[in-house]
Amino acid sequence: MHVLFVTGEYPPMQGGVGAYTREISRALQQGGARISVLTAQRAAQPDCAAFDGSIRVLPAVECWDWRVLPMIPELARALHADLVHVQYQTAAYAMHPAINFAPRWWQQQGIRVAWTYHDLLPMYLFPKAGRRLRSWVTCFPARSADCVITTTAADRLALVQMGIAATEIPIGSNIVSTRLSASERTARRQRYGYRDDDLVVGFFGFLNQSKGALELLEAIHLLNQMRDSVHLLMIGDQMGASDPTNVAYSRKVEAQIQRYGLSKQIRWTGAMPDLEVAADLNGCDVLLLPFRDGASLRRGTLMAALANGCAIVTTTPQAPIVELKEGRELLYTAVGDSQAMAAAVLRVADDRALRASLQNNARKVSRRFDWDEIARRHLDVYSASLQRAEVDGKPSLFGFWRRQR
Repeated sequence: MHVLFVTGEYPPMQGGVGAYTREISRALQQGGARISVLTAQRAAQPDCAAFDGSIRVLPAVECWDWRVLPMIPELARALHADLVHVQYQTAAYAMHPAINFAPRWWQQQGIRVAWTYHDLLPMYLFPKAGRRLRSWVTCFPARSADCVITTTAADRLALVQMGIAATEIPIGSNIVSTRLSASERTARRQRYGYRDDDLVVGFFGFLNQSKGALELLEAIHLLNQMRDSVHLLMIGDQMGASDPTNVAYSRKVEAQIQRYGLSKQIRWTGAMPDLEVAADLNGCDVLLLPFRDGASLRRGTLMAALANGCAIVTTTPQAPIVELKEGRELLYTAVGDSQAMAAAVLRVADDRALRASLQNNARKVSRRFDWDEIARRHLDVYSASLQRAEVDGKPSLFGFWRRQR
């Protein structure tokens, strides 16, 4: 099976959807599929390499406007792709609605289309466009695609309530899982000037409004009033490549840092290789992830924290996450409640048994989100979709070619 992924971002661009696409592409190829990726020109490598390992990468899209409608069927034919699979998050396509209307047009060209929603946030259309219209445009592809995938149960249920069938397949960690020995952990902390008895709170992810960085800083400010030697390690790059609001939000974060006088307590690691990120996650005492929309399995940062056995404090999810239980894998606090966040961090820091239990259980539950299993479920969805198309008498332009193989 040959799958053509379409994604608004792909490494070296910074962004969760791009990192996810690379990981699922690798896992699918290991499962026997052929993978090509069409993405933005900004993902072009300096050496103009056409392959990311054995994955063919085509950084050919200058603008995600109406030109993508004829472009992608032509590319799919040239590659003999069995189906086109769009990885969708509104911000990754520059807020342009062309990609939302593409599946129906592509199907008229004989293309089979799969669609993954990384969120259902209503897209921006134009000034004064109402939420109802924006939501309709966001969900329109789900009414057209041959198969629809969500990364969370909440998004799947939201589509089901609209009469749209979807399959939930969670994401995995795009950061490698590692475990540091006691001496390695001490050495990792020392490179930032941290002592063993310092309280090191970690944060992982880009700065944007949904990540709750302002609440994070408020919690650190409160911790300073309760405990000496509190440090905040900001792991990873500050801004992703897709969301234009990140720059304005980062200015608010800088202003908050100055307001509370936290500059000397905060270290920014910047972008690092995966192994370095994993090592820093292991080096923290507590990882605080104050998502403004609550914890979710769509969050790659949360999945990386689980995979690396972090003691996690995060915000209560909008819908229950059956895999993650309060007090077993992590601690929850109310969204926006910085005082509760600070108290939860201290609870973990002062209770070694609790911290060890959270760390061990986080590693255990992360095994449920193995990329090999995620790839297998994708292949099952693809196969079922292509079989339905043949039974319904609507074979793709590549049906004869597939049978000959």
